[in-house]
Amino acid sequence: MVEVICGKCSDKFYTKPSQIKYGHGKYCSRKCQYSARRVGKLVPCFICGKEKYKPLAKFNRVKSGKYFCSKSCQTKWRNTEFTGSKHANWINGYTIYRSTLKKSSLLEICRLCKTIDKRVLAVHHIDKDRKNNSLSNLDWLCYNCHFLVHHHKNEFRKFVSERKKVKM
Repeated sequence: MVEVICGKCSDKFYTKPSQIKYGHGKYCSRKCQYSARRVGKLVPCFICGKEKYKPLAKFNRVKSGKYFCSKSCQTKWRNTEFTGSKHANWINGYTIYRSTLKKSSLLEICRLCKTIDKRVLAVHHIDKDRKNNSLSNLDWLCYNCHFLVHHHKNEFRKFVSERKKVKM
């Protein structure tokens, strides 16, 4: 056995001369061997500051220049960065009527049939102009009542009278 110095931690260890002959026996343990092969860097998370190892190949793929320790930290950053007009699916703000109505104090129940199941509720534009997203132009209707209000005059009159009752 030959005494050799570890290539990573500089500890002395013994190895066989045949291992050295074939290019092995450079490290005292597998831990030192694997840590010596790592060529990346420790980078701090943009959100929480926790350090995480990133291989060099990952550095070329990052467009924002920000690094994250986990998907949850990345999602926190994305939810603050890509909202509203910065979002990829943003189209002139015409589709924000549902969130506008949810933020208001108006109860999420159907105006006509009083259904409280939120899965079947739709937002109705009273003047039928989808670009007019003011709170006075929006109201909750279930899908069934919404269809009836748009296609039957009697149901539309019933809807208008219900709105007047609430405002009085």
